[in-house]
Amino acid sequence: MLTLTESAQRHFRRLIEQQDMPGLGVRMLAVHPGTPKADCRLEFCEPSDLSGGEWSLACDGFSLYVDAQSLPFLQEAEVDYANDATGGQLIVRAPRLKGTPPSADANLAERVRYVLDTEVNPQIAAHGGRATLMEVTPEKAVILQLGGGCHGCGMADVTLKQGIESTLRSHFPEITAVRDGTDHASGHNPYYRGHEGRGAVR
Repeated sequence: MLTLTESAQRHFRRLIEQQDMPGLGVRMLAVHPGTPKADCRLEFCEPSDLSGGEWSLACDGFSLYVDAQSLPFLQEAEVDYANDATGGQLIVRAPRLKGTPPSADANLAERVRYVLDTEVNPQIAAHGGRATLMEVTPEKAVILQLGGGCHGCGMADVTLKQGIESTLRSHFPEITAVRDGTDHASGHNPYYRGHEGRGAVR
């Protein structure tokens, strides 16, 4: 079930009242669902914008519409609005947006790959980086390839040890090691090159 908290409903109702357009509602879409790039988009919609196949939720003073293709990825989602010093912000929690987590009996490689996609890569994406699973050895050592801004980066080892490894070990205590299998000498656009000053932190 998709839910909008009372504070989120008040927020949308206030915005809709300012538009003075009868029948104006809110549409929620899943963008790139089932992938690491998945995101939610909320937008105003008029009745003429609807195809008729949307799932609708009657809210206080308006309706929320969800495209049928987006609905499976927005099940159990919650839209909230939190007041803060800058006025407030919408908070969307959608646990199925990036796909269904692997089952508890899935192999270690599948579970590691899911955590990389949903937790690790969104964090290092701020530096243009990404981590891809190369293999899990029979000894349960995880071998990663670092790409993007992490490829050739002088801080890659710190990112691996203090960020990626700690995250993976918190989920999978059975992991014996996390190793970098990247050929960093071939990096073309590292986030940080070290002390030379060329291409340092952008």
